[in-house]
Amino acid sequence: MNIKKIIIALGITVIIGIVCFVIYVLSLASMWQLHSPDERPFFKTTTPVMLKNLKVPEGSKVIYEKRFFWKKEEQEHLLNEEHISEIVFTKQAIHWGGVPIRSINKFYNSAMKGYTVNPDFSQLNDARKSRFAQLWASCHDELGVTIKNTDDWSFDRSNIVDVESCGVNHQRYFEEDQKQQDFLDDLYQELLQVQYGQ
Repeated sequence: MNIKKIIIALGITVIIGIVCFVIYVLSLASMWQLHSPDERPFFKTTTPVMLKNLKVPEGSKVIYEKRFFWKKEEQEHLLNEEHISEIVFTKQAIHWGGVPIRSINKFYNSAMKGYTVNPDFSQLNDARKSRFAQLWASCHDELGVTIKNTDDWSFDRSNIVDVESCGVNHQRYFEEDQKQQDFLDDLYQELLQVQYGQ
């Protein structure tokens, strides 16, 4: 092999190495931005709109997963609904299972199909407080649910598979803690009895 062919081969190898390095750095940057809420693209609704099968009021903030080709700041229009990671009801809470909620977030762990619902118990109407709402309120925290269809974040009992968590003190993860499991079982059974949705 002559010297010219060796130089060409080395040049190609260096170029491939540089391209691989750039792709690696960009992927790390993209992953970092995914975990930085202030860096994610978002859209503020100007009219009521249906998203993830929820009636989202005007003035809500729809936050998306970071995508390499999307701008990080406020968007001029709604993006692909499939990539919504969070909806924040900034002006007006909506009802989920009879409980006023302020936001709903896709599970961080992509291997799990579900979302977390953040309540506003200060707006909970005592006259409509179901046993489900009472149990949830006793956690004083967010509720995590697993679902079948990730495109539906509404209170559709046929889509809700289980209650995964209620705050930090009740987690399905701690399988050996029977008290936690019993509480979550009761909460799920009461959820199935709720007669109204949003």
